[in-house]
Amino acid sequence: QVQVAESGGGLVQAGGRLTLSCDAFGRAGSTYATGWFRQAPGKDREFVAHISWAVSNQYYADSVKDRFIITRGNKAKNTVYLQMSSLKPEDTAVYYCAVAAYGPTMAWNSTRGYDYWGQGTQVTVSS
Repeated sequence: QVQVAESGGGLVQAGGRLTLSCDAFGRAGSTYATGWFRQAPGKDREFVAHISWAVSNQYYADSVKDRFIITRGNKAKNTVYLQMSSLKPEDTAVYYCAVAAYGPTMAWNSTRGYDYWGQGTQVTVSS
């Protein structure tokens, strides 16, 4: 079992910055990859960014490319950060962190590609 916890959400003005953190606790070596997804009211959960731990491949949704950066932090806690800049009101959503715990995932932009999820953290961008 792996526990996933996000933090860092909040209210920010359009054009501002915010950094989200994701920690994964549980089995040793329990994270092969981490993904960020988001879900706005009335919409499906959508892919935002992905990073793998073995080779540090990074992928982004077109809507956030060049504005968001996903990076790795403390390996002991499998920490991953999502640095968000030039935020827009349409970035408002609950942001979820997810981990692939049993091996690398090919479905890195799909919710099916991850094994454990956090509870989510709200990001609100005011215009």
